[in-house]
Amino acid sequence: MFKKEKIKDLHYSVNGVLSADELQKAADEILLEYGKKVKMPGFRTGKVPLNILRQKYNASAYGEAIDKLMNRDLESYVADKKIRLAGTPKVDLSGWTIGQDAEYSMEFDILPTLPAVDLDKFTVTKKIAKLDEKEVETALENIRKSRSTAEKQDAKYKAQNGDVAVIDFKGFVGDTAFAGGEAKKHHLILGSGAFIPGFEDQVIGHKTGDKFDVNVKFPDDYHAENLAGKDARFEVEVHEVRKHILPELNDDLAKQVGQETVEALREHIRKIINEQYDEAAKRDMRNELLDILADKIKLDLPETLVEQEYNMAKSEFERGHAHCHDEKCDHKWDEKQERKDAERRVKLGLILAEWGTQNKVEVTREDLQQAIWAEAARYPDPKQVFEFYNKNQNALAMLRGMIFERKALDAMLTHVKTKEKTVPADELFKQASVR
Repeated sequence: MFKKEKIKDLHYSVNGVLSADELQKAADEILLEYGKKVKMPGFRTGKVPLNILRQKYNASAYGEAIDKLMNRDLESYVADKKIRLAGTPKVDLSGWTIGQDAEYSMEFDILPTLPAVDLDKFTVTKKIAKLDEKEVETALENIRKSRSTAEKQDAKYKAQNGDVAVIDFKGFVGDTAFAGGEAKKHHLILGSGAFIPGFEDQVIGHKTGDKFDVNVKFPDDYHAENLAGKDARFEVEVHEVRKHILPELNDDLAKQVGQETVEALREHIRKIINEQYDEAAKRDMRNELLDILADKIKLDLPETLVEQEYNMAKSEFERGHAHCHDEKCDHKWDEKQERKDAERRVKLGLILAEWGTQNKVEVTREDLQQAIWAEAARYPDPKQVFEFYNKNQNALAMLRGMIFERKALDAMLTHVKTKEKTVPADELFKQASVR
């Protein structure tokens, strides 16, 4: 057991002693376990004498013995005090040699006790938006566009915004052609913004067979430094122009997307849009509740966790700005604000973790599967996402933690008061992410 202790808020400093006898006994027990498996010349496996094992493995066995006995004392102390560690203790064992009593010290932070949270005293705003039928019609038009066909037009047809121009082009800076500036029979969707600003605008209005120059200027931040900010001329030839022909909005089109009639398709779109409204409104409610919890709940924070959170944020910032060396990198690291943000994240994490545990919030296997499927759907090769989580247990644990916090927050929302506020639909999506 520990001989001395010093407690200040959530920070503990304790001192303990491990006697030479108990250390030797623990080390010998570990050596005997080694002896069951180790192979040494002249001895059968499991028959190596203890004194021989000591000669070769004593230092390693003592290291394991010290860890085992210190953990024993720590576990006993934590159980007796009814406290929970906020991180791995910092241990000092300097000056000890084998054969002596081991005097050591430990420093660690503990988790705070969450005060009673009277959620029924809090009120959050639920934003209500009325569905605009224009959104339904826009969605229907997008469905038609997604199933359009690009039909070749006759030689008199002039290319319009949204058409596909099949072109040859060759680029020059001055009189010199530059690498990567040439292509044959390239299919360019006019108005897509795929090319340098101004290029597509100058193709619009031309017909099949036209040969002409396009004059543009490369953006100052263009990825190829030898072209950035340079004036360029492209020789262009139009081989054909294709116009997107949209299918009729009828029951046949509705059947292609899983609905029996156009009206059923409209109703399905209304349902999806309203669900999006509800989810956006709920995200705003989550954000508002987080603000309330951060402001109203008084909680001492373990400095260990704050420092860890702060350092993680700083490392991420430095990685993101590692190759940023010009005036465009105007975002600077604000130590005071970043530490304040780290404290907020730690505080909210502790509140959600403690409240969720007390109220039996659980992350099910189905919750994890749905989250992984949702993330995988955002990637061209979903298999890579599944393999990543199968091989990376730390990432899976982080995902589980995020789901737990979300479920705890949603459970909290069922206990708070709500007031409704009618807003335009676009207001729902201005700040649609949990902070």
